[in-house]
Amino acid sequence: MKIRLAAYLQPDSIVDGEGIRTVIWTQGCPHNCPLCQNPDTHDYNGGELVDLEDVYIAIDELEGQDGITFSGGDPFVQSKECAEIAKYVRRKGYNIWAYTGFTYEQIINLSKKFPEYMDFLKEIDVLVDGKFEMSKRSFDCVFRGSYNQRIIDVQMSLKSGHVVTVNKYDVKENVNYRSHAVGIYI
Repeated sequence: MKIRLAAYLQPDSIVDGEGIRTVIWTQGCPHNCPLCQNPDTHDYNGGELVDLEDVYIAIDELEGQDGITFSGGDPFVQSKECAEIAKYVRRKGYNIWAYTGFTYEQIINLSKKFPEYMDFLKEIDVLVDGKFEMSKRSFDCVFRGSYNQRIIDVQMSLKSGHVVTVNKYDVKENVNYRSHAVGIYI
């Protein structure tokens, strides 16, 4: 089985989830969020096809990592492949984060037609969901770009039947948000 990746695995990230993480950058995204930070990952034919076995070898060579993060692109576009990698990662003892432009609720609904979405979701510990929205951008958001995006405890959400966010990362919506860093009003 092969997966289309936008780049080689990126170890030692401290911005793509809690702790020191390796990011798996998937290729292909249907969302096309305006001002996306990764527009090169949108093209479904971009990047490179890589054997899952080569991804496993790269994971085996990792040292000093707390977890793995799936990003991109949208990893749910390649749910089947990402689920297989996530199962491998889980056996290695890593925790798993994933970023998606879909909402948790959309993934649950899509999984009725595409069961591989649920197969992947079940392997994820923390999901950052929702499209990036420039009008809701905030530098106060931890591990995400806009406050509409949620950081979800997937296992607790699946167990309870409703979305459970990781409260320590919650940020209050501020309608009069002013970006002090770049001096623009949103």
